[in-house]
Amino acid sequence: MDKFIDLHMHSLYSDDGEFTPTELVNKCYQAGIRIMAIADHNSVKAIDEAKKVADELQIKYIPAVEIDCTYEGINLHVLGYGINYHHKDFIDLEENVLQQELSSSLKKIDLTNALGFHITKNDLDKVSDNGVYTGEMFAEVLLNMDQYKDHELLLPYREGGTRSDNPYVNFYWDYYAQGKPCYTEIIYPTLKETIDLIHRHGGKAVLAHPGNNLKGQFGVFDEMMKLGYDGVECFSNYHNPETVEYFYQKGQEYHIMTTCGSDYHGKTKPAIELGECRCIIDECIIEKQLKENFLI
Repeated sequence: MDKFIDLHMHSLYSDDGEFTPTELVNKCYQAGIRIMAIADHNSVKAIDEAKKVADELQIKYIPAVEIDCTYEGINLHVLGYGINYHHKDFIDLEENVLQQELSSSLKKIDLTNALGFHITKNDLDKVSDNGVYTGEMFAEVLLNMDQYKDHELLLPYREGGTRSDNPYVNFYWDYYAQGKPCYTEIIYPTLKETIDLIHRHGGKAVLAHPGNNLKGQFGVFDEMMKLGYDGVECFSNYHNPETVEYFYQKGQEYHIMTTCGSDYHGKTKPAIELGECRCIIDECIIEKQLKENFLI
């Protein structure tokens, strides 16, 4: 089937993204993507630049953001599509998260060193341009330090290792994600606040890669639907066939959009390609849903 839609990718305005908005749009054009959205983490800075280039290349562009939020102690990502992204609420959201991340980044250094490493702020400033240090950045620095080339904790992320397909982000998930040894809490908005924010500014709220955030507790999705989701990203690089089918059927059950997104980042997720979303339906059906929801 023709793959021409990718509604989830990240520019360098996400701390773990690599490319400029212009570079991303050009990559989409080269990959044959005709409908796209850059959904940066808690940031809308990429949209104006990306939309201008997309219009020139006759790519349908949907303004979007990926917002971190929480529901009953679970950290989630919610995609907001078609938002009025110039509103101050989105600027305030980004600034609030940024200030918390700057503080938690310093805590991550101590937690990482407690694992048996010696990594400094100067080491991390070589890969960060704003003082925010992500788990992926810790992985990038540590995996390139000669003194740790045989360190037991890093072996799974080196070539041929069990976690080497996406080594940087896998290191993040194993050590910096919720419940892991180097996790530092950020106070994010609640799921209800996030859905209300998106709706208040004319957007549609879509749960991102639910198989990732709801592992072992898929039933929670039914509870969350009461808060007003407009869609679910059932087609995702992170989903195995069973997970794709589960959330696709949930989308049908609740009569909401079923969207697709690669979650492309560049170097932090090298195994992920633009347009590869494990979509099992004709993407013309997704295009029709986007039209019905006034997103294109």
